[in-house]
Amino acid sequence: MGDFELVWDSRCAVAESPVWDAVNRRILFCDIEGRRINALSVDSGMRDGWDFPEPVGSFGLCRSGRLVVSQRQHVILFDTRTGASADLTGSTGEPAVNRLNDGKVGPDGAFWVGSLDGNAPRQNTASLYRVTADGAMTRVEGGYKNSNGLAWSADGRTMYHSDSTAGMLEAWDFDPATGARTNHRVLALLTNEDGRPDGGATDMAGNYWSAGPSAGCLNCFSPSGALVRKWAFPVPGPTMPCFAGGYIYVTSLREGKSPAVLADHPALGGLFRAPAPAAGAPVGLFAD
Repeated sequence: MGDFELVWDSRCAVAESPVWDAVNRRILFCDIEGRRINALSVDSGMRDGWDFPEPVGSFGLCRSGRLVVSQRQHVILFDTRTGASADLTGSTGEPAVNRLNDGKVGPDGAFWVGSLDGNAPRQNTASLYRVTADGAMTRVEGGYKNSNGLAWSADGRTMYHSDSTAGMLEAWDFDPATGARTNHRVLALLTNEDGRPDGGATDMAGNYWSAGPSAGCLNCFSPSGALVRKWAFPVPGPTMPCFAGGYIYVTSLREGKSPAVLADHPALGGLFRAPAPAAGAPVGLFAD
């Protein structure tokens, strides 16, 4: 597998949203349609997990120690210690075929989460939302097909986002105190051969790392959108990178792969890692 090793042969349909929980020294990641969040202790190798009533599109860490979790069309707070959950927001009000997708806690302490259109082919009905601890869910952008790729620069001054279906990577200047965004720009337009942008993460060197499942790679971009590195992944379908403890962890997907591809790559849907090329940017905490 080259630089990467398989650390959990989880065989998720769509493993996504890896998050570094530094306090507990564990990597958390979800199986979207499996309706589950998995936890891997990086020191002991112990595994844990929690099941949910709806698909888990993404989640983030809270200051209280809870998780902020996107369900199909609303967001909840979940306590991993007690198993208690509490609704945080009302419904997005999007079409019934849509669901919440990629999400991440920003430097402003809010949970930013996007949706994806459930039609085939996808239509421009998806949106990006900002969720605050009072339960307010504000639609801040619209017209997407598949909102994805959320990440912030290490100083909190640049916000990255993508539309996977459109192959577009975009950015804004960001105010970490208020969540205000200015100076929108499109950084890159990517094809299937390039690796359309899925989940993303940033490093302390100022780079943005984007999973490119359509090309089986990680793409590393400079803040201006220049391609700095294309890193081949050992299996088709990497979905999102996450920096943690000197490693870069990457989730992957099995969904939609042919029997022949699955036979060649039985570990699809697993969690992989490789030595990190740089330290990761700070992990945001939801201000609950």
